[in-house]
Amino acid sequence: MRVLLVEDDRALAQGIRMAFRGEGYTMDWVADGLDASHALRCERFDLVLLDLGLPRQDGLDLLREMRAREEGNVPVMILTARDTTTDRIQGLDAGADDYLIKPFDLDELKARIRALLRRSQGRAQPLLEHSGISLDPATQEVRYQENLVTMTPMEYQLLHQLLIRPGVVVTRERLSNTLYGWHESGPGNTLEVLIHNLRKKLDSRLIRTVRGVGYVMERGS
Repeated sequence: MRVLLVEDDRALAQGIRMAFRGEGYTMDWVADGLDASHALRCERFDLVLLDLGLPRQDGLDLLREMRAREEGNVPVMILTARDTTTDRIQGLDAGADDYLIKPFDLDELKARIRALLRRSQGRAQPLLEHSGISLDPATQEVRYQENLVTMTPMEYQLLHQLLIRPGVVVTRERLSNTLYGWHESGPGNTLEVLIHNLRKKLDSRLIRTVRGVGYVMERGS
């Protein structure tokens, strides 16, 4: 899952990013509203964590702008010190999907993010289950035919992306963007290596290559 963190407090932003390292997320960070607006126009994200008191463009204005554009369906969680009922109503009415008051518990933030992503994917159940695979976003455990399968963080992220869209081709670009943020990179064959590893650990028939496009988790395997 790729997350955009919009937060002007550098220490808080670094703390959040550290807390989510190894949790199956790629988290990019910007410190003001205009940079966030540009990022949202140019990149695809699965979730936005949005502060309100931002330099150059207020968070509420950014949120209203988002909802008026094509990326308006991206889930948004507001993280702010504005704690009055009026503030919460304004944020939710502007299009936020959730609203969390600073200071907050990181475990609660993680649980709320999992719930938002579940809803955005049209799922009610916390587990992702398909063709003998079971993936638990809360514990990051993966089981195949009821046996626990050890996954690296990147293998887990890649499998997660494929499982939320069974039968749908996920492009190489989208998968690569999920694995790497703006300041990260990997060998040119990283994606192929990860797919190879998943096929070995699960079943070679489960993931099909669509040449020149990407990969698909087969529906009826």
